Amino acid sequence: MLTTEIKYDIKDINLAQQGKNQIDWAFKDMPVLKKIRERFIEEKPFAGLKLSACVHVTKETAALCTVMQAGGADALLVASNPLSTQDDVAAALVKYYNIPVYAIAGESVDQYRNHIKEALNHNPDIIIDDGCDMVSTLHATRPDLLGKVIGSTEETTTGIIRLQAMEKQGTLGFPAVGVNTSLTKHLYDNRYGTGQSAFDGVLRAANILIAGKTVVVSGYGWCGKGVALRAKALGANVIVCEVDPLKALEAAMEGYRVMPIAKAALEGDLFLTVTGDKHVVDIQHLLSMKDGAFVGNVGHFDWEVNVGDLKAYTKEIRQIRPSLQEYVLNNGKSIYVLAEGRLVNLVAAEGHPASVMDMSFANQALGIEFLVKNRGRLENKLYTLPHDVDVKIAQLKLHSMGISIDTLTSEQAEYLNSWKIN
Repeated sequence: MLTTEIKYDIKDINLAQQGKNQIDWAFKDMPVLKKIRERFIEEKPFAGLKLSACVHVTKETAALCTVMQAGGADALLVASNPLSTQDDVAAALVKYYNIPVYAIAGESVDQYRNHIKEALNHNPDIIIDDGCDMVSTLHATRPDLLGKVIGSTEETTTGIIRLQAMEKQGTLGFPAVGVNTSLTKHLYDNRYGTGQSAFDGVLRAANILIAGKTVVVSGYGWCGKGVALRAKALGANVIVCEVDPLKALEAAMEGYRVMPIAKAALEGDLFLTVTGDKHVVDIQHLLSMKDGAFVGNVGHFDWEVNVGDLKAYTKEIRQIRPSLQEYVLNNGKSIYVLAEGRLVNLVAAEGHPASVMDMSFANQALGIEFLVKNRGRLENKLYTLPHDVDVKIAQLKLHSMGISIDTLTSEQAEYLNSWKIN
């Protein structure tokens, strides 16, 4: 039954049943998170605590929010991206779970900022962030909350970079757990999830053949590795652009061509940015591209590709498909922009499959539990989840997949822990 006791800002409450079907469907493929929920229901580790989450409003993140609620948290959810919200899921969280949601697909920048203010007005004890927008806004506009917040978790590479900068500058006001640095997150989610969902988004947006095309991947971190791997598997000729010599060398040893973006811009048919940085594909690169080149972003924010400045060199912008715009340039060429330069895998598609987010959100849930259990004992810095937590998540996932592995014999364990045994 629809509650009348909570405030919210969503598109249409009548979409709730479809959203609940989506959440239930996602949970069927999230066995690790289900195991954690069972324990949280019994132990209530977050009883009496308020949680504000700024994440992509999808069926998978909805599952995470319901798990936190099952653990006793008074949860509130806002969108971390104006275009990735699934309106039916937002409605379901309000109607069936009594979780206040402030998220509307296509919301304006002003709405987005106001929704983050609502999340801060919730006076959170714990924060789940995706891109560090809520944490950075809190530090800038609500310093009165710094003493109340136990800590936050961060999902993305972009957010980790921002938190590292805050820690280095001495401005981080509470402990944070960088979920993205956990092995069961970045080895699995970033590589396999991003690799698949990126091309899911590209194909839904443009329905182009990847085989035979030259795909340029900017950034060769774990997400970039996944994108390059999937592009290669689809038959593309892959070029990698990097600023890190070690990552560039690794890409070259994997068989990819490596070159600066200025040179790659002349050759590429499809460009995908995966860096977390700004203007990686800048205006001079866009103007030098082939007629008919496709440009998209799989990083967090919409400024990796400098779409904003491209408008000044454009005669006309045509909406070809829901997530595909043609920029007809003054130089006579056309550039096709995917998903307005925002996350193509979440705007044009649905992001990572639930089975991938299962481990990522297990990290989120256990990251919050780590912060709460260690309240008052942690410094105001960025932490990685303990290794044993990572191992436990991997064990649960393997068990759910029906996979068993070897264990060390006592003789083997003794050998590995001694330097005297021959």
